[in-house]
Amino acid sequence: MELVTKDAQSALTVSETTFGREFNEALVHQVVVAYAAGARQGSRAQKTRAEVSGSGKKPWRQKGTGRARSGDIKSPIWRSGGVTFAAKPQDHSQKVNKKMYRGAIKSILSELVRQDRLVVVEKFEVSAPKTKVLVQKLKEMALEDVLIITANLDENLFLAARNLYKVDVRDVQGIDPVSLIAFDKVVMTVDAVKQVEEMLA
Repeated sequence: MELVTKDAQSALTVSETTFGREFNEALVHQVVVAYAAGARQGSRAQKTRAEVSGSGKKPWRQKGTGRARSGDIKSPIWRSGGVTFAAKPQDHSQKVNKKMYRGAIKSILSELVRQDRLVVVEKFEVSAPKTKVLVQKLKEMALEDVLIITANLDENLFLAARNLYKVDVRDVQGIDPVSLIAFDKVVMTVDAVKQVEEMLA
């Protein structure tokens, strides 16, 4: 199959298996959920009654005071006592096979092509590391909410985009399923497309 480049108006021949495969919604969902789960910090921690600092002495005698019976001040029903089912740090990451991950990326790229959300350009550069220069370039291309993928990370481009909320710049090694579906448009250079094909082959 062929992709038409936006700036040079020439056709780029690409692999059908990478950019023209059927969309596998279940696979993409599984990989995106696993990716998001892996990003979780998982450091939440609470103390049980055994871990709370305090005396183990019985506050008052069992019977005869008229008050409710109590064993120690660390009881979960007391203020500043322990937590009954205390949360502990845990690893939320899920295993995703390489074949599944690559399949999901291919599926997303193919869907981007079908929805006309993938823009291929010969090259994407800015003359200076300034946000206004990049904003002007994006305005000329009628792009706003965009992920820019280049073969190698261009420092000027990265610095220019750093302050823009709806613009992100990645090299091919930095792409992930969540970023690919998060933006309205994805801009890829010709070299980046070739690298992606090699990476997913």
